[in-house]
Amino acid sequence: MNYIVFDLEWNQNPKGREGAEDGLLFEIIEIGAVKLDEELRQVDEFRQLISPEVYSQLHYKISEVTHLDMGLLRRQGISFPEAARRFLSWCGEDYRFVTWGPMDLTELQRNMVYFGMELPFPMPFLYYDLQKLYGLLYTEGGKDKLSLDQAVEARQIPIEAERPFHHALDDAYYTGRVMASMEFSRVNAFLSMDYYRIPQMPEEEVTLEFPGYTKFVSREFAAKEDAMADKRVTDVICPKCRRMLRKKIRWFPMNPRLYVCLTVCPEHGLVRGKIRMKKAEDGGVFAVRTTKFIDEEGAALIAEKRDEVRARRTEKNKQKRQAKKQSRRGKKDTPAGPRA
Repeated sequence: MNYIVFDLEWNQNPKGREGAEDGLLFEIIEIGAVKLDEELRQVDEFRQLISPEVYSQLHYKISEVTHLDMGLLRRQGISFPEAARRFLSWCGEDYRFVTWGPMDLTELQRNMVYFGMELPFPMPFLYYDLQKLYGLLYTEGGKDKLSLDQAVEARQIPIEAERPFHHALDDAYYTGRVMASMEFSRVNAFLSMDYYRIPQMPEEEVTLEFPGYTKFVSREFAAKEDAMADKRVTDVICPKCRRMLRKKIRWFPMNPRLYVCLTVCPEHGLVRGKIRMKKAEDGGVFAVRTTKFIDEEGAALIAEKRDEVRARRTEKNKQKRQAKKQSRRGKKDTPAGPRA
């Protein structure tokens, strides 16, 4: 199996989101990729400029960062569908995508759908998020997300004069160099899932495992209330022994899209549950639940947050009751009109 390490550059409406084309916030203008063999040696590379069809002017920030201009894209670029076909043909048959961060695969698929192309990718669409894997290996707790240039500097990879950052092929090249320099065999079991297409049936729902935590991706629901009423979403399983866990603190909302709970495994200790609600492409929602081991300090923080939420809810309800009372008094004090 080969690894396709790729990067995209894209343009957007110069006037911002308000004037963006429905279904295409970002229009891809460059695809760059390197192909690594099983020993993480680069064996080929791919680069293709794309002539824009939707946004005829480059956003000034895109132009500043990439040093591309519309004249170059028009002269050397081809249509997006043709570029995507050439890229996927170049990828071959047996490969796994690798990206720095989670956005590129989503935008590749969104552009393909916008331009009427069929998606040939499997479901679930699994890939390596090298930014996440780098953090798991080399940052404390795996929480920090380094930029590509920070990782290149940390791994002491020389910056080549003819390969500046923020060109699709060059960024793919440096991502491949970082990957080859890592202890990749320690993290190659930890795949991420792209969220452009999500499960539609319970049997399609996905559980992914990472060091110390698991991630569950639900099917699509009409609303977040429907998701939170589903036991497959709200049940918490121990990441180690896979037993169903008892909740010490039930699910409560930290904000409209984030829910947290605290559970305990008799054998392995405290486990935090976290549910993030995400928008599906067609307007519905899906839940991404993570379960992670925590210590007593982390558990105390969850209890503190729960109490803060309760206090805010109590105060809000109190204000509503007072407002209703004042409204009723106002109606009583309003003088009656003259009788006929």
